[in-house]
Amino acid sequence: MLYELRIYDVTPGKMDAILNRFRDGTISIFAKHEMKVTNFWVDADESKERLYYVLEHPDMASRERNFQAFFEDPEWLELKEKSEVDGPLHEKIEVVYMKKAPFFK
Repeated sequence: MLYELRIYDVTPGKMDAILNRFRDGTISIFAKHEMKVTNFWVDADESKERLYYVLEHPDMASRERNFQAFFEDPEWLELKEKSEVDGPLHEKIEVVYMKKAPFFK
């Protein structure tokens, strides 16, 4: 299993908007493309305006195929356009790929 940690530097003042977009649409579109979210976190230091979440993928090839389908999905494109009428919701996304340590079950 491949785990993908995604870290968003949220545009100042847009945390509620990005959380709402994930809650109200993005998660269900992810599911449609076999992308499983394990959890979401926001930075305990609210001044940092960072959002974290982890996706599970069987392997890198699945990750690439599923994200490609997601990015081309008309439902996603419409949601993104509507949610970014007043500008982008994030400034940067950092991605870290991880796999479980062999000793931890």
